[in-house]
Amino acid sequence: MRHLLLVTTLFASLAQAAEPIAIDVHRDASCGCCRAWIQHLEDNGFQVNDHVEADMIAVKTRLGVPQRLGSCHTGVIDGKFVEGHVPARDILKRRAQPELIGAAVPGMPMGSPGMEMGDRKDAFKVIGLSNQGKESVLADYPAN
Repeated sequence: MRHLLLVTTLFASLAQAAEPIAIDVHRDASCGCCRAWIQHLEDNGFQVNDHVEADMIAVKTRLGVPQRLGSCHTGVIDGKFVEGHVPARDILKRRAQPELIGAAVPGMPMGSPGMEMGDRKDAFKVIGLSNQGKESVLADYPAN
């Protein structure tokens, strides 16, 4: 009986660890790369709440996304923004840095998640934004 309890506890712990991480994604209805980024997130264990918006500028302004870090869609996780084609692993890194109010991949670089185009990959950086408005590079992806 004790062995059964240990096995049940182990499976319950594994199930909890595998629970998807919820993220809200705000996007324009006609954006194909936004849907591809959502698929990237889902493929990497996120549960996406998809919000189609009529005014993305208003969404970005409300969430505090600086225009210089802008892209086509905006995610929200733990009350903080994820702007553009940020890889899932970098979203998880940002969550471990509570001093950051957001992370962004400015523009729409080829080869970033959701912007795959064959083997072409542009260089891009994932930029973190602190509570004091300071930017830092969270990840740097080279071109090929």
